[in-house]
Amino acid sequence: MPARPRIAWWNAGIALCAAAPAVAQAPDSAATTPARTELPVARLELDNGMRFLVLPRPGAPTVAFVARFGVGSVDDPPGRSGIAHLLEHLLFKGSSTIGTTNRAAELFYLSRIDAAADTLETLRAAIGAPAPPVPSGVDTVAGPLPEERRLVERLAALEDSARVFVAPNEFVELLTTNGARSLNATTDADATTYFVELPANRAELWFALEADRMSDPVFREFYTERDVVTEERRLRVEDQPGGRIGEALLAAAFREHPYGVPVIGRVEDIRSLSREAVRDYHARYYGPNNAVVAIVGDVSPERMVSFARQYFGPIPRAEAPAPVTAVEPSQIAPRRVHVDFDAEPQLRLAWHTVAGDHPDVPALTVLASILAGGVTSRLYRRLVLRERSALAVFAGGGPGARFPGLLTISAAPRAPHGAAELEAAILEEVARIADEPPSERELGAVRNEIAIGEVERLASNLGLAFQLAASETLSGDWRRTFHAPAELRAVTADDVARVARDYLRPEVVTVATLGRADASGPGPP
Repeated sequence: MPARPRIAWWNAGIALCAAAPAVAQAPDSAATTPARTELPVARLELDNGMRFLVLPRPGAPTVAFVARFGVGSVDDPPGRSGIAHLLEHLLFKGSSTIGTTNRAAELFYLSRIDAAADTLETLRAAIGAPAPPVPSGVDTVAGPLPEERRLVERLAALEDSARVFVAPNEFVELLTTNGARSLNATTDADATTYFVELPANRAELWFALEADRMSDPVFREFYTERDVVTEERRLRVEDQPGGRIGEALLAAAFREHPYGVPVIGRVEDIRSLSREAVRDYHARYYGPNNAVVAIVGDVSPERMVSFARQYFGPIPRAEAPAPVTAVEPSQIAPRRVHVDFDAEPQLRLAWHTVAGDHPDVPALTVLASILAGGVTSRLYRRLVLRERSALAVFAGGGPGARFPGLLTISAAPRAPHGAAELEAAILEEVARIADEPPSERELGAVRNEIAIGEVERLASNLGLAFQLAASETLSGDWRRTFHAPAELRAVTADDVARVARDYLRPEVVTVATLGRADASGPGPP
């Protein structure tokens, strides 16, 4: 919990205002569309629907690439949670030409690995046996039946045989040996994003490699990587108090909508994922028509457009991704969940709000900042400085922007104070701001943060590329990210009080607490 958190809303950090219609443009038009804003962004849409945003920034001879796919954990099919996140891992394994020393020999073993895995899953389904509770290597903890043990051992042996023909991390090494920095990817509720910074004279390498893994990925070392993700879940969620309370809060707040499902997936779902299921998921969601690429750096837009057409133009458009149709019913009563965990207590309160294209988002963002957006916020001054009942307090939105999300206030009690005391104080401050709009001084502090953010968002090529790609993906217009500061500055004290009354009502709050059973009870009824 930073001492002076930035004003932010949801993971993308740009869904701050009502969406505008997408820019009207014929596919693969004559060249690019010159931006009519302060930034000379060139926009290209290929015939297959893939969009490119190029912003030349002379200076250091580097370029940042951000490829954002409109697929996140909300798109995971029922019973296959975590598939988008696992796919993110697997797309670093290479293709038919990258990551292998002998494609024909590797393919021979991959087909047999899949057959053995299918037989094992069929057997377990027939006997009602779950996958082993502790991942190790390739599911090497054998089950109780001789046939199950034989299949587990065969699967491990086949994976070992196929690994002989793998060139480990070749995709990553091709980039890093050519000067790549910040090479990584991330999956959230709404999207999956791949990013890297390269020397400007290595830009064509990115196009070649990214087009290759879009059109011809090979999900090698699949079952080993599936175990890696299972272990990642244990380390980041099951063994971490923040992960445990966060997962419990979302599950309590979202009973129907997939925002309540963890991005990393449920452990039983992860263990049942197959290579075929991931392959089908990739074919549906990783088509060029579901991708936006932002390129920022010391490059020529004309040259980037030429590379885009050369490498991505031939890739055919995929079928439209399946829409998310689940709707979360209105909450009509408070909800409460407690996580027994051997750690210092934590508290989170959440209220349902709106999607990122709703006109109330700017006022909700300002409300979150005034309540708990730094050392000058109301809750920080009261709980941390004056009463010394909390170690930290923070407010923000999430888990996504495509659909209605949450405004969440998190706090860490300072002994001997407890979660119940903090909860009462937070609810009291929320009620007070609904009746007593913020002062001009409080609004001024928020506007200062906005001004700082406007400068900082332009300082980094990579950060700016993230902004452009997210804005284009969420609203269909990269310009939306630059409209947000003005809309935040236009929020009035009455706007803040209104959204507090409309959304942060005590009868619809969801409360999550975490701590030792003997030290942190479930809180007030």
